[in-house]
Amino acid sequence: MKKQLKVFHLLQLAHSALFKAADRKLKRDMHISTTQLAVLFSLAKCDNAPITAIADQLNMSYSSMSGVVDRMAAIHLLKRQKDTKDARVQNIILLPKGKAIAQQSNQEVRHINRALLDEFSLSEQETIVRFLVHIAKNAEDIVNTDK
Repeated sequence: MKKQLKVFHLLQLAHSALFKAADRKLKRDMHISTTQLAVLFSLAKCDNAPITAIADQLNMSYSSMSGVVDRMAAIHLLKRQKDTKDARVQNIILLPKGKAIAQQSNQEVRHINRALLDEFSLSEQETIVRFLVHIAKNAEDIVNTDK
């Protein structure tokens, strides 16, 4: 009989450990969280984006994202602005301080990515990436499978 791997549990442990460590480092070095960094990276790619689009991209609820944005606005990383075409829409604008932190963080994130994959062959790295993309794209189907 094939041994049942506890992948779901291991993913939870790995995610928790990695993001706790990253949060500690980011808070110590740049005074932001991993969630805030994700928002900065999102805006660096597509500035002046609706808050709902950022929440969707980061797989967060609107209310959670709203709180993150408020905290980031308070430290001058970004600002809210009503959309010129639809006043109900809140767009988020990256401010110079936020842009600088996003640019600074690129090198650190590359270092983390290298450290995560260093111990694996190129073939294993490709399998890991394929596995993680599969999870991200198919999470609903994976969790709701009746097997």
